[in-house]
Amino acid sequence: MAAALQVLRHLARAPSGPLLWGGPLARMASSMALAEQARQLFESTVGAVLPGPLLQRALSLDPDSGELKVRDRSFQLRQNLYLVGFGKAVLGMAAAAEELLGQHLVQGVISVPKGIRAAMEHAGKQEMLLKPHSRIQVFEGAEDNLPDRDALRAALAIRQLAEGLTADDLLLVLISGGGSALLPAPIPPVTLEEKQTLTKLLAARGATIQELNTIRKALSQLKGGGLAQAAYPAQVVSLILSDVVGDPVEVIASGPTVASIHSVQDCLYILNRYGLRTALPRSVKTVLARADSDPHGPHTCGHVLNVILGSNALALAEAQKQAEALGYRAVVLSTAIQGWGTPAAHGADWHQCHRRPLSVPASAVMM
Repeated sequence: MAAALQVLRHLARAPSGPLLWGGPLARMASSMALAEQARQLFESTVGAVLPGPLLQRALSLDPDSGELKVRDRSFQLRQNLYLVGFGKAVLGMAAAAEELLGQHLVQGVISVPKGIRAAMEHAGKQEMLLKPHSRIQVFEGAEDNLPDRDALRAALAIRQLAEGLTADDLLLVLISGGGSALLPAPIPPVTLEEKQTLTKLLAARGATIQELNTIRKALSQLKGGGLAQAAYPAQVVSLILSDVVGDPVEVIASGPTVASIHSVQDCLYILNRYGLRTALPRSVKTVLARADSDPHGPHTCGHVLNVILGSNALALAEAQKQAEALGYRAVVLSTAIQGWGTPAAHGADWHQCHRRPLSVPASAVMM
């Protein structure tokens, strides 16, 4: 999603680029200048994936019966609703949830980036902030998107809330990009520093993101389905704002509400591959040695409902809709482009897409 929005933002800043074309300006479908049209496309696309509106579209509450609907599922609220969250967009998601749920919400804990509340206040984004006497406790951490002690405290508070729930309770989990760094909880005796060091060593030796996530999950109390297991037997509903191409729920924030499919043998294979197995700290060896094929128990999370609220595809669909409203022929070439906005707008990925045999009319937007 971030890449799609960056491309549109680049388009707004550089309207003479190759993505909008079709002859003299006098022949353009709208009387607005290209820069204004590009900016309008960007703003409407961002508006479609703002965390608050996305959450409000996914949830509805009957104030008389206390019935909460999540898409096509219904849950009865009777002072049994709890909330946790972690990610860069979670503050706005939590504010929207708080507004909708009101007194039905008993307690909540969220982990958000350091400084985000001050930034929202400075920007005048009051709709992204919790109420003054909120029932949701806010932890700020993961400065520069790196796990730290503040994020660890938040993760432990989230685990404590989850472990106190019963079969009569409902846990609402808010997840967005950046959630992995904001939910660090290594399995003792592994320390946060040891886990970070191992991750950095693997990354330096060329480990893929999938391999890194496999190790992270194996050493985490909450990732790889650990949060879902901590909350059992409560019902769990995860509302997810995806920042990953293809929206794989097991990858977003390292899948805290999705059962891990990897075994300890998978971890050992990865460590052997990069020559790190013999150099492991004693604590890591201890955790791997005592773990069974799944470090978080059962392979199923039948008490969990995972819902994707927003994604790159949704952002592009809105951009296409708005472009067509402006009179353009809008073509979505790909939902899988990744990278920074400027290189993505002018780089090899676009040139590869241009090789496709497309019939492009005089006024077109390609994205």
